[in-house]
Amino acid sequence: MAQEHGDGGGGGGLFAINPGLIVWTWIIFLILLFVLRKWAWGPILGALEAREKRIQDALDDASRERVEASKLLNEQRKLLDESRDEAQQIIVDGRKAGERLKGDIVDEAKKQASLIVENAREDIEHERDQALETLRREAVDLSISAAGRVLNKEVDSAENRRLVEDYLEGLTAESGDGRD
Repeated sequence: MAQEHGDGGGGGGLFAINPGLIVWTWIIFLILLFVLRKWAWGPILGALEAREKRIQDALDDASRERVEASKLLNEQRKLLDESRDEAQQIIVDGRKAGERLKGDIVDEAKKQASLIVENAREDIEHERDQALETLRREAVDLSISAAGRVLNKEVDSAENRRLVEDYLEGLTAESGDGRD
């Protein structure tokens, strides 16, 4: 029984060198290498190369997309900046237009106010002139009437009327020069 288990004197243990086994191991290894090279090595290398190409293409695509995304981002930022600038310009233009319109409205209001004041002055002056003319006529009539009573006769001649009117105009001119 000792021989069956390899405890005996001569036999081969686990680490014993067997030249026949070594030769057959090399022959099987070379056959396996030939078979793998002939039928398996090409497809395996092809699959690895295809995988490497797919990975490289994916990296290239990712790089291209990153560059394109960066360009798009820069364009969007540029458009956003241009939009902000345009909005600011619109606001500035709007403010300027508002100020111009405000100035125009104020100027027009001042012109209209001046026109109203001027018209009122002209109306007042016209009314004053009419009142003075009416007063002058009444003063002439009263003077003629008073002179007629004093003289106990009626003074109605055109010459007397003209003399009284000239006298009153002279008084009016003197009082007008004193007021201004």
